[in-house]
Amino acid sequence: MTAFQPLQLPNGATIPNRIAKAAMEENMADATQAPSAELLRLYQAWAEGGAGLLLTGNVMIDGRAMTGPGGVVLEDDSQLDKFRAWARAGRARGAQFWMQLNHPGRQMQANLGQPTVAPSAVSLELGSFSKMFPRPKALDDQEIAELIRRFVRAAELAEQAGFTGVQIHAAHGYLLSQFLSPISNRRNDAWGGSLENRARLLLEVVKAVRASVSPGFCVAVKLNSADFQRGGFDAADARRVVEMLGELDVDLVELSGGSYEAPAMQGDARDGRTLAREAYFLEFAGEIAAVARMPLMVTGGIRRLPVVEQVLASGVAMAGIATALAIDPALPEHWRQGRERSAELPPIHWKRKALASLAYMATVKFQLRRLSQGDRTKPDVSPLRALIGEQLRTARRARQYKRWVAQRASS
Repeated sequence: MTAFQPLQLPNGATIPNRIAKAAMEENMADATQAPSAELLRLYQAWAEGGAGLLLTGNVMIDGRAMTGPGGVVLEDDSQLDKFRAWARAGRARGAQFWMQLNHPGRQMQANLGQPTVAPSAVSLELGSFSKMFPRPKALDDQEIAELIRRFVRAAELAEQAGFTGVQIHAAHGYLLSQFLSPISNRRNDAWGGSLENRARLLLEVVKAVRASVSPGFCVAVKLNSADFQRGGFDAADARRVVEMLGELDVDLVELSGGSYEAPAMQGDARDGRTLAREAYFLEFAGEIAAVARMPLMVTGGIRRLPVVEQVLASGVAMAGIATALAIDPALPEHWRQGRERSAELPPIHWKRKALASLAYMATVKFQLRRLSQGDRTKPDVSPLRALIGEQLRTARRARQYKRWVAQRASS
């Protein structure tokens, strides 16, 4: 199996090659929380770069629940023309283009002025940064039913807009991941307790989405291989959830890991484990591939073609690349033409790990902004400069988001 061999999915759709542009949070919505011109230019760069599958960053199913103030929201068809333009940009060179659907749950910052919800009223533990996130309210059964409906509606609209699939985000400590983890899910009803109960919401969302879209439209899931926190969702849990998803019509499962509390997706674990410098989650993916009925994709730290080939040789069907494609969106095309290329950001060795994590994300977003403006990236940007700039932009976008919320409330 080579990186440029097509992959046929269970529903019959084909991905042109085995390299995916994994989701990154762009925060490039316009003033109406719809795809902006800058976001379209960013995806044009990735479409031209040669990846067989492009996954959007978070698209929010509820405008009151945002992973960031510049996030794109898809609740109704009022802005569908902008989503159609986004779909055309991503599909311009023949790649599959899937929309990642998400709800942040408790991982929503307090400065956005909205109440947060979660499986249980358990706050984030981020040391001195904990106050950035409000204590969430536990969801009731009616609110859970409404969440399922919102995932379904967003998937239907994505298909109408011309996307070729959706990815349901159940990783990185967001809402569906919170339900899966015994750290954040302390319920004693049908949605908590046993793993089967904790996985119930994810399974219900997948079933409802699959039933609402056409057979040729792809339905994928992003799942943590582990939370990388003691007492959390672990590799054995992930293996069992993949088995449960195998009973449904799922076309691909992407394995990643971590959360805001333990950002393993950046190579940092809090449970004492040391993650490999590249292909962070490959060990877990290889174990899970043994029971998976659908193709698997592993994302986390991959930046070189030999590592992509190592992933594929392990039995994993696709390699997902994020940060490296934020630095050089044309990596797949370079590799296809036989050119050896790699792309990475310098490591950030700050003592305060939570602050270093924020700085790392800011340096990635710095690269995305430059690509969206048609400029060359700057991997050696000062992390402090990137972080300060991102904080200022976040504050400005938060004010814009609050105006949007106020306008919606008054209309």
